[in-house]
Amino acid sequence: MKRFAEEILAKIDAEIRLRDCGVNSTMDNALYMVRFIAPMYEQLREMTISYSFPSVEDEICFFKELKPEILSKYIYFNKVYHIELKCPDGSNNCIREYLSAELDKLTYFFRNNIEVYQYVRSQSTHLDNFYFTRKSIKTSIVPSLESFQYDTDPLFSTGYDYKVAKILCNKYLKVYLENRIANLNNIEYKIVKSSKCSSICFTGRKNALIELGYALVSSGDINHGNIEIKEFMEYLSSIFNIDLGGYYDAYIAMKERKDQTAYLNLLAEKLSKRMREDDNKR
Repeated sequence: MKRFAEEILAKIDAEIRLRDCGVNSTMDNALYMVRFIAPMYEQLREMTISYSFPSVEDEICFFKELKPEILSKYIYFNKVYHIELKCPDGSNNCIREYLSAELDKLTYFFRNNIEVYQYVRSQSTHLDNFYFTRKSIKTSIVPSLESFQYDTDPLFSTGYDYKVAKILCNKYLKVYLENRIANLNNIEYKIVKSSKCSSICFTGRKNALIELGYALVSSGDINHGNIEIKEFMEYLSSIFNIDLGGYYDAYIAMKERKDQTAYLNLLAEKLSKRMREDDNKR
C-alpha cells in the first residue's frame, strides 16, 4: 500500500513539474490536474477498503502522511479551479477583495482546527491511534459537507486525515492567493509608473545622454558602483523613452573627439549660468 501511494504521489509531482502549475496554477491547469488526480485517488480508495494493513503503525502512516499528501493536492487544484471560476470580472480592487475573502476562509479553518494543526506541526504521536485509525467510532467529529466530496466511504477515512489534508492544502493555497494579490498590485504599480514616466522624454541628442550615462556609472554613485554600463543604458532608455542602442560606438567616438566631455562641460556651464541668474534676481 505504501509503495502504491508513493507511486501516485510521484506521478502527481512529476505532472505538476511538467506543467509548471504549483502555486502559480491557471484555471485550465488546475482543472487538468483535478482530472489527472481523480482516477488515481479512486484507485487508492478501492485498494484501501479491501486492504488489511499489516500493523497499526502502517495504518497510521497511511492516514497521517500518505493519503493526506495526495488528497491535499487534489483539494488544492479543485479549490484553485473554483476560485478562478468564481472570480468576478471587475476592477482590480473588486478582484483583490474577492481573493482577500478567500484568504480569510483559510484563517477561519485554521482557527477552528488549531488543535489538529498544532498536533501535526509538533509531530506529536500520542493521539495517533485516535486520529489516524478506523478502529474506533469517532463520535466527536462531525464530517463537513466539503469532506463528503472526497471521502464518502468511512473505510477510506478516519475523519482527521481529511483535516490534515486541508491543512497541507491551505498552506499552498495561501501562497497561491498571496501571489495572485501581489501580481495585481504589481500590475497596478507598472501602470502607474508607466503613466507617470511616459510623458518624460529626453529631447537632447542621443550621444549626450550616453555621455551622461557613462559619467554617472564611472562616478561609482549608482548602486555603490555595482552596475554594468549595459544595465544602466537600458534603464536610461526605459525612463526617458529613447533608444540608446550603439552606446559603445558612441563612447569610442567620444574618446576620439577633441572635447571628450563636451556635454558634461555644457551642463556645468548651464548650471553655473542659472545660479548667476538666480543671484542677479535678488
